Amino acid sequence: MVVSKRSKTPAFADKKGDVVEKDEIDKYVKSGKFNEGKGTGIEYIAEKWLLRSAPDSATLYKVMNYLVTGLALVLRLWRISEPREVVFDEVHFGKFASYYLERTYFFDVHPPMAKMLIAAIGWLTGYNGSFKFDDIGYSYDTYYAPFVAYRSLSAVLGVLTVSVVFQTMKELNFKAVTCFIAAFLIAVDNAHVTDTRLILLDAMLIFSIALSIYCYVRFYKLQLTSPFSSEWYLWLYLTGFSLSMVMSTKYVGLLTYCTIGLAVVVNLWQLLDIRSGLSMRKVVKHTLVRINGLIIFPFVVYLFWFWCHFAILNQSGPGDAFMSSDFQDTLLDAPGAVEIKSINYHDIITIKHKATDAFLHSHLAKYPVRYEDGRISSNGQQVTCYSHEDINNQWEILPPSGSKFKKGAPVKLDADIRLRHVGTNTYLLAHDVASPYYPTNEEVTTVSEEEANGESYDFTLFRFQPILPKNSGRVAKTKNSAFRIFHVQTAVALWTHNDKLLPEWGFSQQEVNGNKKVQDPENNWFVDSIVNMPENDSRRIYTPKVPTSMPFFQKWYELQFLMFEHNNKLSSEHPFASNPQSWPLSLSGVSFWTKEEGRKQIFFTGNIVGWWFEIVSVALYLGLVVADLITRQRAVYALNKMARQKLYGPMAFLIFGWCIHYFPFFLMARQKFLHHYLPAHLILAMFSAALWEIVFTDNQSLDFDLDEEDSKNPHDAEPKVYTIAYYLFCLSVIVNVGGCFIYFAPLVYGLSMTVDQIKARQWFDIKLQFAK
Repeated sequence: MVVSKRSKTPAFADKKGDVVEKDEIDKYVKSGKFNEGKGTGIEYIAEKWLLRSAPDSATLYKVMNYLVTGLALVLRLWRISEPREVVFDEVHFGKFASYYLERTYFFDVHPPMAKMLIAAIGWLTGYNGSFKFDDIGYSYDTYYAPFVAYRSLSAVLGVLTVSVVFQTMKELNFKAVTCFIAAFLIAVDNAHVTDTRLILLDAMLIFSIALSIYCYVRFYKLQLTSPFSSEWYLWLYLTGFSLSMVMSTKYVGLLTYCTIGLAVVVNLWQLLDIRSGLSMRKVVKHTLVRINGLIIFPFVVYLFWFWCHFAILNQSGPGDAFMSSDFQDTLLDAPGAVEIKSINYHDIITIKHKATDAFLHSHLAKYPVRYEDGRISSNGQQVTCYSHEDINNQWEILPPSGSKFKKGAPVKLDADIRLRHVGTNTYLLAHDVASPYYPTNEEVTTVSEEEANGESYDFTLFRFQPILPKNSGRVAKTKNSAFRIFHVQTAVALWTHNDKLLPEWGFSQQEVNGNKKVQDPENNWFVDSIVNMPENDSRRIYTPKVPTSMPFFQKWYELQFLMFEHNNKLSSEHPFASNPQSWPLSLSGVSFWTKEEGRKQIFFTGNIVGWWFEIVSVALYLGLVVADLITRQRAVYALNKMARQKLYGPMAFLIFGWCIHYFPFFLMARQKFLHHYLPAHLILAMFSAALWEIVFTDNQSLDFDLDEEDSKNPHDAEPKVYTIAYYLFCLSVIVNVGGCFIYFAPLVYGLSMTVDQIKARQWFDIKLQFAK
């Protein structure tokens, strides 16, 4: 131990080799000054605590990292082939992978990178994309797809996330057990495990966020010792690349950009301080390099994925209807283009709803005079949606009375039309009567020819309204012309849903009603087929299309605008949507999959013990900060410089990261689900583990236990941690969080349960199937 010859008290050797008294260091610590490690004396000693070596042995870190990563691997890969059916949003992302493999154009509100990665796994397995993941519950044994390989990609990314979290905490100089707890809170979290066992985008999103934080921490630490070195540049650009991965997966990645951006702005402000010793030229250089590495470079990478997207999807497909005619003209005909026909007046057609893939249908049965809740109906003929081929799915498309359009004239989007139900010779009508399940939506029915041509005529006028206004006036076509069935008189759009089917009087078919939210994307329909096309009709002759070219940035801008527009329109009600205030405590969840046989289900919800533990940690942190600020106003210095550096350094970075990833959802009008909280939860897991190490640390003195080696490298010394108490605390966290995961594991893996077992797991607002 270094000892001062003057006072015989512990002391440190500074950068010049001079001995600095401990009392002098205490005074500096209490002063609260911060000089970014640029000094040579006391400043050098105090600031080097930010860069000290990890407090435990390298072997201990490796062992604990292997343990928690191995645990995450087992939990994510166990029974990953079960259920052997399409689960939740595998409907969408499995379908998109198939479209990539077939090279047919589709539209989605998310950027392309993660979806292309899923497709790449399918390509590597030799899959041709023939199965379209049409509905939840479709069997993979009946419809082949490499679902295990797809799911394994998510699982591997989930495992890597756990390891990256561990390494991030190590780089922030926390003890091995603290790193373990942070990673453990992710490894055994029910929500994270569920999400990383399915064909979803969230595994890539969470991994990219974790990687962005890790890379930035590495970059920031190098800035204090070797700015503008090759390693410094490497971690700067790796941070930018990680951020581009986040943004190229989901646009919620913008919140991660804001998190890192805030840290960069604060850091640049510190460098601007004259006490940093940097000239303005150096400060400008720091700023420009960061702009290049964290904004320009990631944006170029982001554009690259769209270039790949357009290059792969070069054939006409289900996404055509969302794009302009100029964009559509750049696409080759799809393999099924022979089925795409122009629609003429007096064609008998079948119409399908895009979201539920069910046919617009009617039959002789009528709505009941009075519904179960006492409301009165029109007692008119039922209009429903039916999932199977049936003669009652057929409608004749007619021009308005007195129109100049004759039989054989093409039907154009946005033109007035009438729809005659062929089976009952009645006309489609919407009017201001409440629908069976939605009192605020209009009832849709049909009326006789006499009424349709008399007093009800105006109420039988509809339009095939294009999704894009710029497509107004184009000829409507089967298969690839998506539209809204817009009611002219009352300005509603026909909508159907399959979350709740009509009762016995409606033959368990889907309700159809007039939705006042006309722009809702679930109002979209398309003409599936023309039933009465004559053999000699010229439309039967197929003429291949010659594609045109369109500049990349024009295509990108058009798609980008539509993605943001439709993402903001995702505001319709959903039975499992939830409000942000319920997320941190995991008060609710989402049903992903159910199977009546064995009362099996997959229900998405967090590890309730773990999530409550994290919110308690937030409350404790806020209490510590408030107490510190108040006591320092009265010249009471309860915390030393080291503790305050942690509280207002890495801890503040993490808590602000959590806030940025959480609170903006309160301002969003779109549909919100529990999985939107996972990025915030990831950051809060790291924050919570770090906080409790600080709590179990001696934060009131600098009387560190130094040996001879420490005297040569004072920054390697470590403040005292109350080891036994801290390890017992960590053990209790592991037992309780792990026990909660095990208790709710049947909902993660879709295991059979008894009714009593199901009821016992209905905590808070969690509503499970088969609980009766």
